[in-house]
Amino acid sequence: MSAESQDQAWDATRAASETTELVEVLWGRGREVATAPVSASQLKVLFILDNEDGVNLRTVTDRLGSTPPSVSRLCDRLEAVGFVNRTASPNSRRELRVWLTESGRSYLRDLRARRERELHAVVARMPPRKRAMLMEGLTAFQEAADRLDSGAGGVEREQRGFRSA
Repeated sequence: MSAESQDQAWDATRAASETTELVEVLWGRGREVATAPVSASQLKVLFILDNEDGVNLRTVTDRLGSTPPSVSRLCDRLEAVGFVNRTASPNSRRELRVWLTESGRSYLRDLRARRERELHAVVARMPPRKRAMLMEGLTAFQEAADRLDSGAGGVEREQRGFRSA
């Protein structure tokens, strides 16, 4: 990569970082009106289960890059508000599986709808050509992230347990 190309990559990186911070603020607005707010870590657990419902605690721990006691406490809190259930595995009573409840699914649907409304309010103000360019850029970003993950022996986006919105 040429020096000019590297400078452009760094400029794009800084712009993406600033935009990510703005998106976090917009998404935060969606969480603030939630009836049962959850922490960022708890929300990640919900996203993982939305993608891979019924996985064992070890899988959730691996996806989060956390420790078993921390994940167990996260699940304790989520179970207390009715967003997850834990059951013994049919293969081993020592292994616990975690399931998203209908309340948990409903919370995620509502949260995603609120977040999408916040983002739509901004995207709708963009000229059509710029919206198309944004879509093209976001698609290229996702593809590059997938290539980076698979090239580094990492986990594909679908297996990370995180979806858009």
